[in-house]
Amino acid sequence: MQALDRGRKSLQDRAWRAAFDQLSAADREAPLEPVDLEELSKAAHLIGRQDASADLLARAHQGFLSRGETRRAARSAFWLGFISLISGEPAQASGWLSRAERLLADQPDCVEKGYLLLPVGYRAVHGGDAAVAYRAFGEAVDIGERFGDSDLLTLARQGQGRALIRQGKTARGVALLDEAMVAVRAGEVSPIVAGGVYCSLIDACSEIFDLRRAQEWTSALDQWCRSQPDVVPYRGHCLIRRAELMQLHGAWHDAVAESQHACEQFSQPNPRPGAGAAFYRLAELYRLRGQFPEAEDAYRQASRLQRTRQPGLAQLRFAQGQLDAANVAIRRVLEELLEPAERAGALDAYVEIVLAARDVSAARVAASELSEIARRFNAPLLHAMSDRALGAVSLTEGDAKAALAALRESWTTWCELEAPYEAARVRVLMALAYRELGDHDAADLELDAACQVFQRLGAAPALAGVEALAQKKSSAAGSLTEREVQVLKLVASGRTNRAIAAKLGISEKTVARHLSNIFNKLDLSSRAAATAYAYQRQLV
Repeated sequence: MQALDRGRKSLQDRAWRAAFDQLSAADREAPLEPVDLEELSKAAHLIGRQDASADLLARAHQGFLSRGETRRAARSAFWLGFISLISGEPAQASGWLSRAERLLADQPDCVEKGYLLLPVGYRAVHGGDAAVAYRAFGEAVDIGERFGDSDLLTLARQGQGRALIRQGKTARGVALLDEAMVAVRAGEVSPIVAGGVYCSLIDACSEIFDLRRAQEWTSALDQWCRSQPDVVPYRGHCLIRRAELMQLHGAWHDAVAESQHACEQFSQPNPRPGAGAAFYRLAELYRLRGQFPEAEDAYRQASRLQRTRQPGLAQLRFAQGQLDAANVAIRRVLEELLEPAERAGALDAYVEIVLAARDVSAARVAASELSEIARRFNAPLLHAMSDRALGAVSLTEGDAKAALAALRESWTTWCELEAPYEAARVRVLMALAYRELGDHDAADLELDAACQVFQRLGAAPALAGVEALAQKKSSAAGSLTEREVQVLKLVASGRTNRAIAAKLGISEKTVARHLSNIFNKLDLSSRAAATAYAYQRQLV
């Protein structure tokens, strides 16, 4: 009895590991009652002993059945099924949920019937039928209110919120998510429900690109986990989201550590849902830092663990200089991603890669789609991505002024989001636009600022790109004056001396003199050779 009493006290104190050890000892002395087995199962779940948790809950289920406590048995069956469902074990989930439904078939109205509506909504959301999901969760809310069950109410409300978001009703959906979070923060729900709701709401933030809420709720989950050091299942989820935010805000070293920890959390003892996302986040960081072999390995592990295709491997090929492979890969990714929220990140990568492949029309279409997604979600992150894409396309089309206008908007938003790497990427494009407009001092300032950011972050590929741009400017211009460089660009664009004179506001005689100087300085013999020289050094 002492072990049992100590175990119950540890449960009250949320000392889950001590509760598990003490109740397990009591169970060895004398088989526990079904109610205590349920509590022991919860403790096992919270310390990451999932197999033990399931075995204990199955024993509780059998114990309730033997006593004729049908509703309690059905509730145990529900939790066995629901946890299996969200853990990616559909066969076990189906078996337990079917048993719970059978047990309740002849029962009068009860709260357990509300719980059985949750997997209906969950399956509908993941099956693409958000309207059916919303109705199922709504019925669960009604039952939860009728019986005063906070766990059911909170789970159902967050389900409604996510279903509304999938229907494009973001504001209403987020309001319900906030309401669910109030119940969690107030301690009105059980620990397993609290952890699950935290993770679900943080996922919802990713869906709608709501960085402010993502940061707030990730911090809250982290505090919740820290207040219960024994809790294991939700730490990996927290680590992934923290790593994403750290990456965005430029804390790459810490983000790598968090991602590696998340990979360990989700992979032991066996890979669980979330392992793919953890390896993908790690791969992204390796790619940005220029650790290409490590990135390739992590991308492949992520691919084995999750079905959704992501643009990261295409971006890796692009960073490795394999433009054809990157072009093929990013087009295939975009074909397979259908949800607007999923397409946004792929479209951002797509524009960069297809512009490098000189498919400007495809880039313009993609940038327009990204702009539409940004308007739909009205999220600063998406607006920043969209403006950068539109600016890059305008720059390639030769409209440097329009490009600068869009790029300045993008840079401002990235700065407001405290995203130094993304802001620096925009500054590189702004430098190219300034060069096109002949303002080389402004271009140099932008490149220098971007270079400092890339150096501080350890963004080796991006830094090499900036240094190459600076070298191209130096080698391309050689000993040419600024005016001679302008003339060379116009020659390469196919303009005659008369057209060049009109463009620059000088005489044809002056144009001819500039051409003669260019030919002498660069040891060229013809306009064709000058054109080839300009293209080789990417002046046009």
